[in-house]
Amino acid sequence: MPVIYFLIYLLTMIGIYSLLAMSLNFQVGFTGLINFGQVAFFCIGAYASSLLVTKAGAPLILGFVGGMALSGLFGYIISIPTKSLKADYWAIATLAGGEVVRLLALNEGWLTEGPFGVMSIPQPLRWLFSKDSYPLFYLFLIAACVLIIYFVLSLLTNSPFGRNLKAIRDEEDLCLSLGKNTRKLKLQAMVVAGMVAGLAGALFAHYITYISPENFKPIETFLMWAMIIVGGRGNHLGAILGAVVIQLFNVSTRFIGGYVPLGSDTMAALRMVIIGLLIVLFLLYAPEGLIRERKKVYHLKRKHIE
Repeated sequence: MPVIYFLIYLLTMIGIYSLLAMSLNFQVGFTGLINFGQVAFFCIGAYASSLLVTKAGAPLILGFVGGMALSGLFGYIISIPTKSLKADYWAIATLAGGEVVRLLALNEGWLTEGPFGVMSIPQPLRWLFSKDSYPLFYLFLIAACVLIIYFVLSLLTNSPFGRNLKAIRDEEDLCLSLGKNTRKLKLQAMVVAGMVAGLAGALFAHYITYISPENFKPIETFLMWAMIIVGGRGNHLGAILGAVVIQLFNVSTRFIGGYVPLGSDTMAALRMVIIGLLIVLFLLYAPEGLIRERKKVYHLKRKHIE
């Protein structure tokens, strides 16, 4: 039975990080926005949903919606001063934004309980299931969310809106010359990605029932980047596959410490070394990831004039 519980936990974390990877991939893989502060959306979604339910007494569904809405709002706010910046400056600004959010959660104890975190976060429909069966229900809930978000993002990326985002990624100057409002499109992409990551944060908080600033360190953004590099940028299946691979390394190695003669600190460092090495190998030998982006090729029909 402990093995089954571990597998359920592993699949649950894969589902949550699949949402985060798809969110980051929507920014990086489809729009070309280099976001090094992706964990901020994750943090806001988790805290907003938890605090709305535990402190404001809001229903759970309102907590989830509020977490998504506030994360999307943060994406909108951070895009206002940065939407005109080039990729490298955008990356620095988002990294700073992610740290600002974490430090606010750490120091504003009147709202977030500071380093003590938010405890006793309720779980949806908990009273309907036993202690042993509830983790399986939550896994199905997260799987349903992943399928819905995959479907919604696929519709968006295959729509004219998605084609405009890819045009910004490939050649923003050309997109501007065609009269497209690239600043507005970037802003909209950040809002959509923020809402998806906010959903992941809410699901994470109500799953583990306790969150603190320690859950939202910059290393989380590093893991999300590893997922889209390994899985493949510019396609949603690649993001999900990358989440599977990275989480297998990140989670499973936590449970083999008792079987190898290494301490927990050494195992944690070794885990990051393995993931870092994996990133380097993919960048060198498979830069497009495990699943390549399928780019549409348009053939022009030439008319022969006789």
